[in-house]
Amino acid sequence: MVEAVQGAGVVVTGAGGGIGAALARRFAAEGARVVVNDLDAGKAEAVAEEIGGIAVPGDASAIVGTARDALGGTVDVYCANAGVASGGSEAAGEDVWALAWDVNVMAHVRAAQALLPDWLERGSGRFVSTVSAAGLLTMIGAAPYAVTKHGAYAFAEWLSLTYRHRGLKVHAICPQGVRTDMLAGTGSAGDLVLVPTAIEPEDVADALFKGIEEDRFLILPHPEVAGYYQARATDPDRWLTSMNHIQQKWEAAR
Repeated sequence: MVEAVQGAGVVVTGAGGGIGAALARRFAAEGARVVVNDLDAGKAEAVAEEIGGIAVPGDASAIVGTARDALGGTVDVYCANAGVASGGSEAAGEDVWALAWDVNVMAHVRAAQALLPDWLERGSGRFVSTVSAAGLLTMIGAAPYAVTKHGAYAFAEWLSLTYRHRGLKVHAICPQGVRTDMLAGTGSAGDLVLVPTAIEPEDVADALFKGIEEDRFLILPHPEVAGYYQARATDPDRWLTSMNHIQQKWEAAR
């Protein structure tokens, strides 16, 4: 058992399935009191019933107050997990870009706005951001997703560097492919880049809890991402050329 989460009040957004459901199950198994959030009320209620949690369905951007009340007045851990995998290029519609920005970035910002006053006053709180390796690297065929996941990572990083001396713990989870409905919706690009090394949602939860025990900011369920990230930073032109080769392979296959 991870002592840091035993008895904690935990909120997991987008927890009706996939990574979110796996996180909710793991927190509950570790002795936390868990609020399960999802836009789909039926899915949220099903997971909450399974784990003995509390379902708080609705828009992840607006449920902090309700979740706090459901937990008796205190949120100790907030998992900003809800996200949208918006595909397309620069030509994607304004509505596609706006939705990706709102869900993948601004929902995290709004949650932090609601949580930080209490957390900073008491000197403790834990913010878990489900980002994606796309936030460290990129993803072919999915400009809105890749760009906004960079934003989600940048915001988590900023929270950590700004408030860690005041007791805030931040974790950024950056997996590659995970066997979820979202992966199934990535189409041929996901089949080429993500499916061959895809892992289970439970593997992501395991990686997070190991990161919590080790007090690490960056959580890499696919350890090889560290090498890709280093290559991107040290020789960006070579890395971009390599990624362009993958782009060309994808285009040829289509």
